[in-house]
Amino acid sequence: MENKYMTSGYIIFKFKFKYVFMLLFFYYFCCCCFVQCHGETISPSPNHPHHHQFHSVSNLQRVLLSILLGTITGFLCALICACLIRCIFRYIKTTPILKGPVVFSPQISPKSLESALHLSNDHLQLLGGNYYILTLEPQLTLALKKLHPFQIHKHKKSVKRRVQRDLEILASLKHRHLMSLKAYVHQPPDRFCLVYDYVPTGSLEDAMNRMRGNELQLGWDARLRIAVGIIKGLQYLHFTCTPSILHYNLKPSNVLLDADYEPRLTDSGLAKLNVNVNVSVMNTFDGNGTSSRNHNCYYYAPECSPNFSIYTEKSDIFSFGVILGILLTGKDPSDPLFRGSGSGSGSNSRGDMGMWFRQIVEAGDGRDALDKSLLGEEMEEDEMLMAVRIAAVCLSDMPADRPSSDELVPMLTQLHSF
Repeated sequence: MENKYMTSGYIIFKFKFKYVFMLLFFYYFCCCCFVQCHGETISPSPNHPHHHQFHSVSNLQRVLLSILLGTITGFLCALICACLIRCIFRYIKTTPILKGPVVFSPQISPKSLESALHLSNDHLQLLGGNYYILTLEPQLTLALKKLHPFQIHKHKKSVKRRVQRDLEILASLKHRHLMSLKAYVHQPPDRFCLVYDYVPTGSLEDAMNRMRGNELQLGWDARLRIAVGIIKGLQYLHFTCTPSILHYNLKPSNVLLDADYEPRLTDSGLAKLNVNVNVSVMNTFDGNGTSSRNHNCYYYAPECSPNFSIYTEKSDIFSFGVILGILLTGKDPSDPLFRGSGSGSGSNSRGDMGMWFRQIVEAGDGRDALDKSLLGEEMEEDEMLMAVRIAAVCLSDMPADRPSSDELVPMLTQLHSF
């Protein structure tokens, strides 16, 4: 897209330059005519009967030519001045390529951040995914995310400026269910490292793994709180931000939980930083491992296949539906329970969980979809059965059949009224 804009700008520049050249040529022609009228006009003798008439016409021509040349000169001077002023303002507004750490939080010192990265670059403790634990003095612990290098060989500076502007937008996002960007560091040649708050309790993926291993108990209240927090974060991105921001990479590992199990979304809008969305989603966030990419496919909507040419806010809703299904069933989307229920023949079909939920709802067996550890009170079961229906709608194959995040917030927050 950027190449397209730069090409169109170049064409417009050539178009304007051509007409400026034509005006200069016309101005030169008029000057030549004016000189010719002054220097080469042969006036008749004073005794000629039409001497006075000819002299009057000659003076009138000179006056008209003078007015015309003065007008053209003023116009050209104004045009040149306007172009110069425009160039100056464009230069002033050009985003400089910043070097070193760019900090958005007063708690972080740029020098301490840079020194910590320099000293601990190869000795950082892996937190999960591409996140590392970064400790600054005095005893400030942060989460560091390393993005894979961008492929920006052409128009390198313009792409870096765009990335900087987008990071500034992401740093301005303030919501209780979003991880706000605290700082970023550009590491030559084309790698960016992002700094977030450190959440010691881990991600939703960690919590679900511990729950499956009987190391953690998550009741319905906690799971509903997580689902409501996630959809509120999406609502903020989709409807409050201008322009709206798509998450692109919503999955349990990108949902961090605090001590009260309040979720905070990470990686919000990071896919827009890369030139190719499909490359950024499939590779930038999760490394280049084939198994990782195959697992992530369960969270992507059917319309995103094969190259993410179509991605809307309803695609984020599909990813949310998968997470809601995980919270209800307690199972990973790759679980054999969901295999064979989709219309596709392979187990990698991304519609498996959605088809399974729709079959459960149509058969009226919603209780069979629930995690056995959640079964208990009748009132909670009614809420969970309604949540099963909501998950089935969110996992619809057609984007138009999925509700928006603005509609889902009251649907989930008012479950107690059903």
